[in-house]
Amino acid sequence: MKKADLFFNVARLPVDFAMLLLAGIVTYILRTRILDVFKPVLFEFNLPLLNYLYLVVLAALLTIIFYAASGLYSMKSRMSKAEEFTKILVTSLASLMSVIIFIFLRQELFNSRFLVLGGWFFGIIFVFLGRVLIRSFQRHAVTKHNFGIHRVLVIGDDAVSQQVVQDIEQDKTGYRLVKHLSNPELAEVQEAVGNPGVDEVILADPNYPEEKITQLVEFCHEHHLVFKFVPNMHHMLTRHFEFDVMHNTPLIELKRTGLDGWGRVFKRLIDVFSASAALIILSPVFAIVSHLIKRDSDGPVIVRLKRMSRNKEFELLKFRSMVANAEELKPTLAPLNERNDGPLFKIKNDPRITRVGRWLRKYRIDELPQFWNVMKGDISLVGPRPHQPDEIALYEKHHKKLLAIKAGASGLAQVSGSSDLPFEEEVALDTFYIENWSLWLDAKIVIRTLFKLFSDSSAV
Repeated sequence: MKKADLFFNVARLPVDFAMLLLAGIVTYILRTRILDVFKPVLFEFNLPLLNYLYLVVLAALLTIIFYAASGLYSMKSRMSKAEEFTKILVTSLASLMSVIIFIFLRQELFNSRFLVLGGWFFGIIFVFLGRVLIRSFQRHAVTKHNFGIHRVLVIGDDAVSQQVVQDIEQDKTGYRLVKHLSNPELAEVQEAVGNPGVDEVILADPNYPEEKITQLVEFCHEHHLVFKFVPNMHHMLTRHFEFDVMHNTPLIELKRTGLDGWGRVFKRLIDVFSASAALIILSPVFAIVSHLIKRDSDGPVIVRLKRMSRNKEFELLKFRSMVANAEELKPTLAPLNERNDGPLFKIKNDPRITRVGRWLRKYRIDELPQFWNVMKGDISLVGPRPHQPDEIALYEKHHKKLLAIKAGASGLAQVSGSSDLPFEEEVALDTFYIENWSLWLDAKIVIRTLFKLFSDSSAV
């Protein structure tokens, strides 16, 4: 899912909450400032505005829970305006009934029936209008600024394919048809992806050869392209998929990982909160370590190492644990590389490591600056190990599965043997993590990382 889609989907929740609060305030003002001319207000002393707002907030939170249960915050499908309004109406009614039942069980007469019914009525109207505004803003961002557009390649030459092409051309929510190929070979797809550029591939042809489908799916996963198809095939090629509908055409998206939607949002929020807290709490440690490094050897305190996360290169921050010209010495040490099972470079007693650096590596202190990378969004707290660009250039096809999600400061491979693991076993563990991601799995890896800090010496 694109960041733009994620943004607009997530934005619905705070906008709904704000609209429910606004509905409550409008209802109160209408009753106490306008309608009091016809019927005087009798509750102004025992239900002042502040007390009323407290009740409105609780009612709004309850309504949001009903909205969530009904699927109004689902990121797996698009709803028509009619369907969206119906869900808002029904779930708001359920919330209203819950409030009425609560008042009944409390055996209290509420001060004003108009506040209850008016809040319910305006809540429906305002929430729907808020969602219409989000749709309009999204359409404006797409049409005027190309914000979050999906550049699509359609494959197929039958009537269904033509319908998909027509639907995309009529779409106003971000889809752009880049290319339409009838029955292409993989080389033609590669050319279309490279020029003029593609984000998604939609296979609409039911007669596309099965062996080509496998190649096409592997190609899309390798190049981080969304793959969707009209569901008329006999089997799936991945355990992760999502069902979607574009106008009247059903589509199934094959996903590289289960990490998407709200899971992706929560994972990022945890990253930001945890990294921020760690940087503040560990600031005295940063100062002490910086002083020790400067006294021990010449060179910068922090080194910036080129690493890859997904398909992007970034600079990974670490406390310097080697001599200043460590990278320049690497080619001369190549014959001593103990990792002959893959593209990685590892020497058990690396002569480039400084005296302080050996201690930093033993307790993983050299990795603490990575919290800044987590804060920036370069990496996550948990994910596959970030490797060097020159190492990734040597990856075989199945190794590139590791680039499906952000790399991590720690990960399943790191806590299962660290750098002593054979490369293929590391790939297998990280692939398992990608395919079986959950917040609970992240929590277990973080706990194992904390235990491993003082018991593992493989980084020295």
